[in-house]
Amino acid sequence: MPAFTSGHCNVVVLLSGTGSNLQALIDSIAQAAPAYPARIRAVISNRADALGLQKARDAGIATAVLDHKAYVDREAFDQALAECIDNFGADLVVLAGFMRILSVTFVRHYEGRLLNIHPSLLPLYKGLHTHQRALEAGDREHGCSVHFVTEELDGGPLVVQAAIPIQADDDAQRLAARVHAREHQIYPLAVRWFAEGRLSLGAQGAILDGQYLGASGHLIRT
Repeated sequence: MPAFTSGHCNVVVLLSGTGSNLQALIDSIAQAAPAYPARIRAVISNRADALGLQKARDAGIATAVLDHKAYVDREAFDQALAECIDNFGADLVVLAGFMRILSVTFVRHYEGRLLNIHPSLLPLYKGLHTHQRALEAGDREHGCSVHFVTEELDGGPLVVQAAIPIQADDDAQRLAARVHAREHQIYPLAVRWFAEGRLSLGAQGAILDGQYLGASGHLIRT
């Protein structure tokens, strides 16, 4: 186990919406408590109406709202956001549907301790509308990816991916639902790896158990 200041890994979650991945992480921690090596110290949103905030409150987790529209530019917002995160003593920052493009300064401040999940098998389909794009391309499989965040949008080193077959009757909504179910499995897994000291970011990519992961990270197929 790494020597976290508080004796366990303090996680701060950033979100803008419903918080389904937050709930998956809350449930994963609760199911393994007290052995789970991480705790969620706070949930922060740029939207006061984000449903994920209520999920956090229901679980007894501290919340904070920073309205990005109240700041003069992206850099000013990100500076305030970083100060808020650091006040909670974050060892790891988890992006869970946080609909903001982060500044270079912010990303560098949290280098090696900033994770994101994306609904595609990266490097395919960076950005939005990933499920429809996979269907339109005639892909045979689709999925989701957890990666370290770098300055390249959806381009950081991959940690773990979950791939599922695309079925003949899939539309974007059905495919999204099945991908979301896999997100809720692999994101808590990646967080646990980090909290256990098994996962880190090296010069050549993500490292798990002392070994560099390949271009696809740890790939799980179903």
